[in-house]
Parts: sequence; C-alpha cells; structure tokens
Amino acid sequence: MSSVSNFVSNQSAPQTQVGSTGGSGTGNAADLASGVSNLDTSYQTFLTLLTTQLQNQDPSAPMDPNTFTTELVQMTGVQQQLLSNQLLQQLVTASPSSGVSSAVNLIGKDVTATSSVTNLTNGQASWSYNLPSTAATATVTVSNSAGNVVFTGTAPSFASGNSTFNWNGQNSSGVQQPDGAYTLSIAAADGSGGTITPTISVSGVASSIQSAAGTTMVTIGATAVPVSSITNVTNASGS
Repeated sequence: MSSVSNFVSNQSAPQTQVGSTGGSGTGNAADLASGVSNLDTSYQTFLTLLTTQLQNQDPSAPMDPNTFTTELVQMTGVQQQLLSNQLLQQLVTASPSSGVSSAVNLIGKDVTATSSVTNLTNGQASWSYNLPSTAATATVTVSNSAGNVVFTGTAPSFASGNSTFNWNGQNSSGVQQPDGAYTLSIAAADGSGGTITPTISVSGVASSIQSAAGTTMVTIGATAVPVSSITNVTNASGS
C-alpha cells in the first residue's frame, strides 16, 4: 500500500506564475506540455500499481476503502490542477493587442480607423476617404441609423489618394438632421465605367476603451470602432 501512496504524493502539476515582466510565458507553456505528457504516463503507472496492490492484498487485512478513495482523489486533484494551470496559461499568453489593458495607451491619442460610420455632433460630421485611382465620377451618400438615405451629392474630390468629406448635417433638401450615427458610402467609377472601391475612415481623439462581445473597442469622438480597425495613431494636437 505504501508504494501507491508514495507514488501519488510525488505527483504534482507544473505551476503557472503570472508576473509583471510582460513575458510571453513560453517556458511555462513548455512545462505544462511536459506535465500533460508525464501525467498520462503517471496515471497509467498509478492504475497498474493500484491494480497490483488489490490483486496481492492480504485477504485477512484487505485494503482500507478510505485509503483507496483518498488515493483516487489525490490523483484526480493533480489532473484538475494541471487543467487549471493550462487555462491560466492561455489567459497569460493571450494576444495583448486585443486586450483592453494593452489598448488603454490609445486614450488621448489622435487615431484613424477604417469605418464608414461616424457621429453627427452639433451639426458636423467628417469622414476621410481614399481612392486607389483617379475617378471620373464619385457620389457620396449619407444614411441615418435606420438605413434611410438623407443626403446624396458629388464627392469633393475625384483624385486618387486621401480626401475629406465634411457634412453639415443637412439632408438633400437643406433640412438639418438630428445628431446621431450616420453612415457614408461612396460610389466611384473610372473613365471606362469601371468600379473604384474607396476606403472610408474616421479620425479623432480616442476617449475610451471597452470590451463588447469579446471585441476591444475604442471610442473616437462619439463613435466606437474595433481596435483592429485602427490604421494610424499620433499624439493629440498640443500634447
């Protein structure tokens, strides 16, 4: 009986430590992988020892059921500890670029993000757009949060590269629209009628970071966009 008890007491799962050094945790991951492999072998050895002990126990002094149960619980505890360490390791080595804590340094910075949605605030809204080539025609369309078109007009520039479209919040009839979220779309074509697909972006000072449905979001002005959509970050003007 002592051989099984001694074997169980010598089993342990590798520990995952979380420090402030910002390391990748590669060494801990290797230890855990080794621990999984060793535990598989150890568990088989444990079962072999336990079976042999049961087969060769003294009939006049059979194995105490409490000891049998304790040994099983101890071995199962090692398995559970290893599984817990694996979960912790996944959290430690998770991609920092998608975490709220690692994106906090964006607050107060001027950021540009790929997004066709921005907020009309105090009757003003602005988008940037990039045409990959010079267009012969380009039409801008602004829709409200319900998907209804409120403004259609000619794009301010047909040139390739970056341009800006500033909207005063008035619909095509000159009626001022309420503040809120609006979406810009641009239909552009070259001289042969071929479609040109622009990239639309919004810019502003990042004011907050939050997690929504597993996605880290940054608020630019009054518009929340995924951190992954950010294409440029600079120090805010005057900072």
